[in-house]
Amino acid sequence: MSDNQSWNSSGSEEDLEPREEPGHPVGIGEFSGVLSKWTNYIHGWQDRWVVLKNNTLSYYKSQDETEYGCRGSLCLSKAVITPHEFDECRLDISVNDSVWYLRAQDPEHRHQWIDSIELHRSIREGRRERAGVQGTIIIPPPLADSGYGSESSLRRHGSMLSLTSATSGYSATSTSSFKKGHSLREKLAEMETFRDILCRQVDTLQKYFDSCSDAVSKDELQRDKIVEDDEDDFPNTRTDGEFLHNNNGSKEKLFQSLSPKGINGIDFKGEAITFKATTAGILATLSHCIDLMVKREDSWQKRLDKEMEKRRRIEESYKSALNELKKKSHFGGPDYEEGPNSLINEDEFFDAVEAALDRQDKIEEQSQTEKTRIQRSSPVPLADVYSSTGSHRFSDKVEEMVQNHMTYSLQDVGGDANWQLVVEEGEMKVYRREVEENGIVLDPLKATHSVKGVTGHEVCHYFWDTAYRNDWETTIENFNVVETLSENAVIVYQTHKRVWPASQRDVLYLSAMRKILANNENDPDTWLVCNFSVDHDDAQQTNRCVRAKINIAMICQTLVSPPEGDKEISRDNILCKITYVANVNPGGWAPASVLRAVAKREYPKFLKRFTSYVQEKTASKPILF
Repeated sequence: MSDNQSWNSSGSEEDLEPREEPGHPVGIGEFSGVLSKWTNYIHGWQDRWVVLKNNTLSYYKSQDETEYGCRGSLCLSKAVITPHEFDECRLDISVNDSVWYLRAQDPEHRHQWIDSIELHRSIREGRRERAGVQGTIIIPPPLADSGYGSESSLRRHGSMLSLTSATSGYSATSTSSFKKGHSLREKLAEMETFRDILCRQVDTLQKYFDSCSDAVSKDELQRDKIVEDDEDDFPNTRTDGEFLHNNNGSKEKLFQSLSPKGINGIDFKGEAITFKATTAGILATLSHCIDLMVKREDSWQKRLDKEMEKRRRIEESYKSALNELKKKSHFGGPDYEEGPNSLINEDEFFDAVEAALDRQDKIEEQSQTEKTRIQRSSPVPLADVYSSTGSHRFSDKVEEMVQNHMTYSLQDVGGDANWQLVVEEGEMKVYRREVEENGIVLDPLKATHSVKGVTGHEVCHYFWDTAYRNDWETTIENFNVVETLSENAVIVYQTHKRVWPASQRDVLYLSAMRKILANNENDPDTWLVCNFSVDHDDAQQTNRCVRAKINIAMICQTLVSPPEGDKEISRDNILCKITYVANVNPGGWAPASVLRAVAKREYPKFLKRFTSYVQEKTASKPILF
């Protein structure tokens, strides 16, 4: 368990177990810790101090504010706790129309919270049961012991089961087969017993037949063949049992030693009757099994029909509840934000994002007027310290990125590059290539622009220097310099304003500024700012934000037109050609159509806003080449 989540009783899980002492009531331990709670569309998830005590869940803004009273509480007696289907850290707690959406630090902490809540509820229920009427222990009666009702009953009959007993057993079975307690399983057990009895009877009869075979082999039976003259002259039977008339008309003489009672003392007639009774019992039990299965099939079919009808009604209720939900105040909760289980379609997603961006633009316009009134008393001097990368652990990576941008980013947009012109406003043109990977839009973007009155050095400086970042960047919520690598290279972590229903994004990137000298004196020098994603131990990814990956370059060249006569070069004589390239992997689950629409809208606005800002900042300052 982390430091933010701990037991408030004695520091162990055992404190949640009730302890009964003479003369003292049973007590339940207190469990508390930090959970993220969904607040609203604008602020999203916020950390709150949550306390579980006396079957009540309460939350505070922070642990330090517990003495000022809680901001809300829920009684858990009738609460429904639902672990989220997709988010392993989230649990939803609802009481009637009140729903708390909570997220733990990790799945283990979520399990601890759920177990603690259930333990509080179970202990509370135990108290109620002890305070109320004591329950009655019900002992089920023994099964009825019919003629074939149990294995022991059947086995007592042995192999000498008579026809009378079999008949009585059959009737007992038939009258009680469908009573409570007589199931198909019991009938199958009876079949097993019948099988054992039948096997023993077959063994007994087989012994009898084996004895007969032995008697014949020892010549104990003699046959007299009599010429068949007249069939009436020969008696069919003899009273002494010495002669028997067979089917061929011949007479056979049987010795007294072959009497059925004389062979091992076996009652052949009795065994035959018993065998017949056993088979009759088997057929009767099989008939009962079939009846049971038919009735069970009918019962299951009725249950299936009921379940199908119930499912149909539930689906209709779900659709109706969903429509009602959209009319309620809590519509737009965490299940309606960006994610694999989002309940909002692409059109609604785009409308919500566009509305949120419009609101941000209005707020920015109102604050922009106030910003222009405030002038920095001591502006940061612009020094030429960008001709090299300096020496740091990312130097090779920076050099590689700079060379790639100088080689590929300045290439023409024609030919096989497949660039598509999406925006054209005056000197500014924005191109895009449609690229997707695993459903995520990775469209490379390229914009060209020409700005009068500023140099490439000035444009790149204001783009790179974090001292001016909040003056022109309107999408950033906050940022900080994680590490300064050199005079012209820093690692920056920044979070962007959340645009509901999209998730909030953050970026961790290295920003380096370089001056690339021209190969001949007729070509202008090139200024470049390269921003690309890196990893850093001091800026780990949080659960609240989706980490975006970027590779961005601002490439500028200054063109100078000679002034007339001996006049000095003024800002009217300079023109800055800008090439801006951006490769962004936004991550997350935002729809591709929405990402493309937002990029088409926001990138041109950003480029115009930034270049206008540079023109305003440098208008009254000396030219910095």
